[in-house]
This record gives sequence, C-alpha cells and structure tokens, in this order.
Amino acid sequence: MPIELDDNEARAWLMLLRAPGLGGAGIRELIGRHGSAAACVEAARREARIAESARAWLAAPDTDLIDGDLRWLQAPEHQLIACTSVDFPALLHDIPAAPAALFVAGDPTCLWSPQIAIVGSRNATSGGLANARAFAKAFVQAGNVVTSGLAEGVDGAAHEGALDAEGKTIAVLGTGIDVVYPRRHEKLAERILEHGALVSEFPPGIPGKPENFPRRNRIIAGLSLGTLVVEASLNSGSLITARMAAEQGREVFALPGTIHSPLARGCHRLIRDGAKLVETAEEVLEELRGVGNLLAEGLRRRIDGEGDIASAPVAVRDPDYVRLLAALDAQPAALDELVARTGLTAAALSSMLLVLELDGAVVAENGRYGRR
Repeated sequence: MPIELDDNEARAWLMLLRAPGLGGAGIRELIGRHGSAAACVEAARREARIAESARAWLAAPDTDLIDGDLRWLQAPEHQLIACTSVDFPALLHDIPAAPAALFVAGDPTCLWSPQIAIVGSRNATSGGLANARAFAKAFVQAGNVVTSGLAEGVDGAAHEGALDAEGKTIAVLGTGIDVVYPRRHEKLAERILEHGALVSEFPPGIPGKPENFPRRNRIIAGLSLGTLVVEASLNSGSLITARMAAEQGREVFALPGTIHSPLARGCHRLIRDGAKLVETAEEVLEELRGVGNLLAEGLRRRIDGEGDIASAPVAVRDPDYVRLLAALDAQPAALDELVARTGLTAAALSSMLLVLELDGAVVAENGRYGRR
C-alpha cells in the first residue's frame, strides 16, 4: 500500500495543492528547496517570488475546505500520492509539467503496472466503439492496465472492454477526484473503483472546466507506455493526448479508417506525422515490449535499497525475489494472494512482477501471475 502522510504533512500538501497561482511546477520547486510540504507552506508565506494570491491563501486558508479534503482522504481506498513518495508513478516523474501529487481512489498498485492508453472520439462510430473494446480486452489479457479519461465514446468503451475481460483500468479525471463527468458514467466509475482506480490531480469538488481536460490528457499519456488513438476528428482532444505522448517520448499508435469518415482524419494525420499505423492489438504489444524496459528501470529504482535489485540476475541476488518465486506456481495467483503468501507489500510485488515478466520468468494474464 502507498506510504501514508501524517495529518500535518497531508494538511500542508492540501494547502499547497489548492493555493491559487502556485501549480505543480511551483510546488515541485518549493519541495526541491525546502523538503517537506509543511516547510514549504511556512517558507512560501514569506517568499516574495511566490504569487501574492498563493501567499494570501497559505496565510489564511479555507480550513473548512481543507478539513473536507482530509475527510475524503480518511475514507477507505482513498490516497494522496505526493511526488516525494516512492509510490509516485516513475513514468510520470519525467514528463513536462509533471503534477505535484495525485489523488487516487481505488487500487493504487494499478499505477505501477504497465499501462496502455486508449483514447478517441466522444462521438465514435459503432465500429470505433467495438475496436476500443476489443483492443482493451487484448491489452488486459496480456497483463496490462488500460488507461483512459472516462469521457463518452471511445474512452468509456475502452474502460468497459477492460472490465468485461476481468482486467484493470484507470480513469484519469479532468475534475476533482470525487466528481464524475459525464454524469452518465457514474455506474462505470463505480465498476472502475472495484477493478482499478480513479486518478486526478484536482482536489475534491473541482468541477469540469475546459482548461482542465488537456491537463488530464498529459497524465493519461504520462502514465502509459504508449497511446492508441481509435477514432478522432481533426479537432479532437485525443490528438492533444497523442501529441503529449509523442513529446514525452512515448509510442503513439493510430487505427486507419475510410477516407470518407471525418473520424478517420485525425488518425490519418497522426500517421502522416509519425504515429504507427496498427491493425491488431498484437502489433501494439510487440512494439511496447521494448519500451517496457523504461518502466522496469523506474521500478528497479523504486525498490532499490530494499535489495540490490538493480543488479542482475535479480532472482538470484535478492532474497525477496527468491521468496516471490517460491510463492509462484503454474496456477496463476492474484496480487492479493501473493501479498498473503510472501508478506511483501502490493507496491513492491507489482514492481518485482513486472521485472520478472520482462525477464521472461513470469507470465501475467488477467491480473494474475504464474511461473513461466
């Protein structure tokens, strides 16, 4: 489970995250100089370089608002994962304008699993929706988490496809962590909470605003090894996600369509601009096998110090790996079963299982793991 903040530090983080004019970059800069969030709050109240609106808020925050945020955090399966935590997703650390923290509802270990983003038009065709579901099913059956934005159309179909295949999915919100948008996806959000996670950089209660959704898109791209665009018009927000993925050095894939469909034009433009044309999920998975080493390296850093796992062969050199391999057999086991068998944390096991999978020692299927 993620490392929990004590009440004082959690309150300080919430004050920083709600401070107007500060933003993720400002918070990260303060953290780099002062260390803890509590120290940042004290320093920011006096620093002339900090926006006056932020200084005023930090000097006299809305305590009722902060108390409400704390109550949200105290509920089961609710977390605030700060950029200072070892539980903060490794791939997200290095993107431009990285968030300072993430609010997470549901299973936080999904954030440390290999993810593939599926995005596309809100007004997708029946064929586009079917493709989103089919690709999502194939991705989760190959051991990945499907990440999208909970929007209507392709996003919703991708989440549904992953869940119907008994896989895990992450919905990144452009609203506060407790606000479901669109409202028609409230039932879908409940399913995701049971078999995945809702994620947002926005505190509880923040409504959907147009400027929030491009910010959401950078997180979708930043969490994922690659992004698949299913259908998109030339002015689709999915093209923003794809552009951000490319800028972050991630793979971008696009499904081709008929030249007569406006929803194919965005994908065709992406392909002309260098996105990989794909027709099957296997093509995406094959391309991402090498890219997965990027995540594996971050995971090695994540638990380096708990054992010399950055050295190979890890299964021989690290006693935790020996314990994990002894707990695995040909019958695949779920992550919570492995936690009970090994006594290791879910976050550590997620990291170790991905390293072993990339090394060819473990096979993952539908969120369960067995010896190859």
